[in-house]
Amino acid sequence: MRNLIIAFCLSLLTVCGAKAQDYTLGDLTVHQPWTRATPPGAKVGGGYMIIVNKGTVPDKLLSVTASDVSDTVQLHEMGMNNGIMTMRRMADGVVVPAGGKVEFKPGAYHVMFIDLKMPLKQGDRIKATLVFEHAGSIDIEFDVAAIGQTTPPSHDMPM
Repeated sequence: MRNLIIAFCLSLLTVCGAKAQDYTLGDLTVHQPWTRATPPGAKVGGGYMIIVNKGTVPDKLLSVTASDVSDTVQLHEMGMNNGIMTMRRMADGVVVPAGGKVEFKPGAYHVMFIDLKMPLKQGDRIKATLVFEHAGSIDIEFDVAAIGQTTPPSHDMPM
């Protein structure tokens, strides 16, 4: 019986940890928003997440704000053009297809925090607001991972 109670409590911790990383707004789910720590003096930082649209109508991420760390936040896309890595601003937003998803990750779509007011420190959480064309706006937090990290930080509880 004791082992059953311990297993139940551990499963609750796992479920709660996973839920803390997701934000839902209508048919949209924002999964695991994260960013990397920045060195002192850095002027920009990137934000990453996965946006899933379970609806039957496409939506569009129009903008992101994060006034605590940056007054200017833009949506960008990186890609290859004739063997050269390029980055361009997505001034008209990023479409999240109906029944599909968009992945913001290093080397692809990303949120660009410009003219950082302070370094982003590992373990911190950055408050932001996402604004969608149809679904409206939602407040989220980006988890700050280690400098150079290429995947979302793990939220597993230490055993």
